[in-house]
Amino acid sequence: MTSQLLKKGTDRLNWAKTHMHVLEEAEKRLKDSGSLEGKRIGMALHVEAKTGILALTLQNAGAKVRLASCNPLSTDDSVSIALNEEFGLETFAKKGESNDEYYANLDSVLAIEPQITIDDGGDLIFLLHTKRQDLLPNILGGNEETTTGIIRLKAMEKAGELKFPVFAVNNAKMKYLFDNRYGTGQSTLDGVMTATNLNIAGQRIVVAGYGWCGRGIAMRVHGMGGNVAVTEVDPIRAVEARMDGFEIAPMVEAVKNADFIISATGCKDIITEEHLAVIKDGCVLANSGHFDNEISKEALDNFSTSKKQVRELVDEYTLKNGKKVYLLGEGRLVNLAVGQGHPVEIMDMSFAIQALCADQIATRHAELEPKVYDVPPELDDLVARLKLKTMGISIDESTGEQKRYLASWQEGT
Repeated sequence: MTSQLLKKGTDRLNWAKTHMHVLEEAEKRLKDSGSLEGKRIGMALHVEAKTGILALTLQNAGAKVRLASCNPLSTDDSVSIALNEEFGLETFAKKGESNDEYYANLDSVLAIEPQITIDDGGDLIFLLHTKRQDLLPNILGGNEETTTGIIRLKAMEKAGELKFPVFAVNNAKMKYLFDNRYGTGQSTLDGVMTATNLNIAGQRIVVAGYGWCGRGIAMRVHGMGGNVAVTEVDPIRAVEARMDGFEIAPMVEAVKNADFIISATGCKDIITEEHLAVIKDGCVLANSGHFDNEISKEALDNFSTSKKQVRELVDEYTLKNGKKVYLLGEGRLVNLAVGQGHPVEIMDMSFAIQALCADQIATRHAELEPKVYDVPPELDDLVARLKLKTMGISIDESTGEQKRYLASWQEGT
């Protein structure tokens, strides 16, 4: 069995590498600069093939890398085994980790006393600021991959508790415009359809949250013929969703005829007992937010008379009113708990940003204060140009006269 998983994981890593040309270009730049040579990098990301190629890119650039998962259900065991046994990259992750195993694996990453952290959700950084403050003097800086983690880091910065600089990779245009929108949209539906084998076309699907992830999910659902309703707390995003052609309703109303509910808010308690009391019989519940608290499992337990697994990673809850609802992937990230995660070409761009930000930390840490930094615009521009290059696409350049025109306040039409 282990040999089969090893081959499967090796094949998946090689397949991903074949389609990650932007990261390949970034690796060349890292090798040329030598900035990561001998650096210790601790990573807590979803352990699957694309992440594996990022970790191997940093290792190939001379860094000592350790990798753990940032979610107990998001590991591809075949990739974890292949990284350890075929590629010699120390990886501590398995699918279905207990809470104790999850934190033990993060501790194993911190055991190398990392100088650079790469996080998805902020758990490594959180541990460094609480239980492992002894390691803080080693840290040059970190990267954060996702919206949820940046929210946590901004709160730490505001409270004066953040002790080293962190790049908000999620805020890079070449990350959120593609990863959050196209990546989350496609991979979420991949997870939902893999888990349920149910139809999307003609179904009423509620998308909670209309940030970039919610936009992507709504776009893909609509493209497959689903009828989309959006729930929001932000009035501007609600107006935008309406003008994009989607219905808007409070969740307590939207659940009454919802066939599917997909949350992507980064906040907790999106589905509670209030909603379960009026939810449509047979509704499927899925979450694409980072933590498993958007759909309240406590509320499900309190408002149910029974629970049973009816398909792999599909739990049926019989509610006190006799209705049934179905929770996918234990309420964790459905695109990774059940699906294969974002498409390879999408993560190629996001992980190129990660790699280049690691270079920024290695070369600029002395001038960076302990706060959250946006990715430098020139890195966004570089990754965009590298992506166009790998796609064989050329674009126009502004002429000198055009640049002068745009820079002048005296020029007329």
